[in-house]
Amino acid sequence: MYIRNVLETGFGGTGVGFPTNINRESRMATTLRDIARELGISVTTVSRGLAGYSDVAEDTKARIQATADRLGYTPNLTARRLQKRRTDTLGFILPTLTPRFSDPFFSEFLAGVGNEAASRGYDLLVSVQAPGSTEERAAYERAAAGGWVDGLFVVRTRVNDERITRLCDGNFPFVAFGRTECDCEFPYVDEDSAAGVHQIITHLVDLGHSAIAFVAPPSYLMFGRYRIQGFYEAMAAHNLEVREKWIIEGDMTQRGGETAAQSLLALTERPTAIIFGNDLMAIGGMNGIKATGLQPGVDIAVGGFDNISLSSYVTPSLTTIEQPIYDIGQRLCTMLIDVINERELTERHVLLSPTLIVRDSSGPRIQAGSRR
Repeated sequence: MYIRNVLETGFGGTGVGFPTNINRESRMATTLRDIARELGISVTTVSRGLAGYSDVAEDTKARIQATADRLGYTPNLTARRLQKRRTDTLGFILPTLTPRFSDPFFSEFLAGVGNEAASRGYDLLVSVQAPGSTEERAAYERAAAGGWVDGLFVVRTRVNDERITRLCDGNFPFVAFGRTECDCEFPYVDEDSAAGVHQIITHLVDLGHSAIAFVAPPSYLMFGRYRIQGFYEAMAAHNLEVREKWIIEGDMTQRGGETAAQSLLALTERPTAIIFGNDLMAIGGMNGIKATGLQPGVDIAVGGFDNISLSSYVTPSLTTIEQPIYDIGQRLCTMLIDVINERELTERHVLLSPTLIVRDSSGPRIQAGSRR
């Protein structure tokens, strides 16, 4: 596996904003979205019509082409190059706040993508950019417009994700780990986060817990929205009270989980169980519980989400929802290569069913004055 790393520059240049890095003519160029708006049809139909797909009616193709000609639409540089030659390189703009990323989620995902790419003769170009930054926007712009890679992986999708909107508008090949509310159709693999949180809550209820807190992922992340939705739905299904002071939005880090746990346990009325929106926060949360003199898995039950490799080695071992991150990376890589080569996907939208992994951190509720 050959991974080229471009931490500072993004894909081939200095990140100075989106769309600052392209010339005036490119900024003013007609996009697929412009054509779709003009005709009152979807961006996907425009894209497939221009590409000559048989599932678009001939009269619709003609109207699309005529409108494209009238508006002065021209395919981007990468689209033209794909007809002649390719870079045999896949791109991944990793959304993290520091170049020295420490989240095992990304390590496992990269391993799955990279190994599958290598087995198929592709290199992997990685850029580390702060999520939502002008540098991240510039990296996507350069990747989509500059022909540095043949396609992109998008992860940790956002509720209204401008990365996906940009790639759809430019008809640039990509696949996503996650869904979004953007008005465009794209191939993705996702885990049913709401169902996963429901499984953890059912498990805790079976152990006698009813006072359950939730440390949620950031609300701008789509899976964060699904997980908090799953929390509310599961609590209602079990006729349990949701106490808003027991719901905290975390930052996906160990330090954030530790701080959240200590805040919850400092309350006069405190929960007997805490669910964290990812494993890193859960591991940090268990440290926070220990710092208060309590024992996770005995005094406070703890659950996580992801089943990163570290979750089985911490003390106590972490009860969590398994996301087969490595396998998802492999599957997305296969999908992206098929998209690049214009092969029809057998499944464009894959929603995986979650699996509950029960370990030592989720003990039964302790009755007042007793310990097990």
